Amino acid sequence: MAISAQVIGVVAFYMVAALVMVFVNKAVLNSTPNLPTLFMFFQSVMTVLLLNLTSLFTTHVKIPNFDKTTAYKLAPLILVDASGFIFNALCLRDVEAAFYQIARGLVLPLTITVVALSTMTRPSLAVVGCAAVVTVGFFLGISFSEGLPAQAIPAPLGLFYGFLSSLAIAVHAVLVKSSLPHVGGSSTMLSYWSNLGSAVLLGSLAFLKGEVFEFYGMINSGSWDWSVFLWGNLVTGVFGFLISIAGILSVKVTSPVTHMFSSVNLFSRSPDQDIH
Repeated sequence: MAISAQVIGVVAFYMVAALVMVFVNKAVLNSTPNLPTLFMFFQSVMTVLLLNLTSLFTTHVKIPNFDKTTAYKLAPLILVDASGFIFNALCLRDVEAAFYQIARGLVLPLTITVVALSTMTRPSLAVVGCAAVVTVGFFLGISFSEGLPAQAIPAPLGLFYGFLSSLAIAVHAVLVKSSLPHVGGSSTMLSYWSNLGSAVLLGSLAFLKGEVFEFYGMINSGSWDWSVFLWGNLVTGVFGFLISIAGILSVKVTSPVTHMFSSVNLFSRSPDQDIH
């Protein structure tokens, strides 16, 4: 019974944090659509800083000792984590918030496929059936009726980003399960490793893409309202820290597939319902 309560608590915690993240991220990306990589970089940095701060007040948060062997073992997870950051941001930037989960609707079937391939096991008929229902829902969700306003229909590129995001999330969930032993089963240590590594990769990419220089120019322009970007970074930084821990805990106490069942359906309504 205690285990069931733990699972319910972790999954509910993850869903609430994810819900807040979607809408705040969308607000920031609407205000600065040209800085998606830099925005994700700040989120990763905030998570690392909050983990360091929290470790000063509790022994439950552990900061890892850095060594090349562990970094090498966790490199696939870090690379996929950074890719997921980017594709999530690009997908959310290019589609409406209510359509975001539909655009990423293949997370569950892709996770089942990745788990089956990585473990060389066949999923049960019940799991396949649930994945089939989700897949049908995905294709129904992207089948738009005639007469809808043009702005209500997302661009194909946004859907493509959604597919890449789904694939990255599926692979990430499987890698989390296999990576936990490298950090002694500590979800906070794994979160620290993945967010620090992602910050390095995203920061480098933002510099190469020129987003750092764009950001500097916007600050010095005097005409940019930076309040949404600032407060959005603070809020998403805190909730990014929470969801990072919650997501890893969700995979840890359940499984990659069960984790996706809990997270893939945060929104079940059609985008048509948000058109007025």
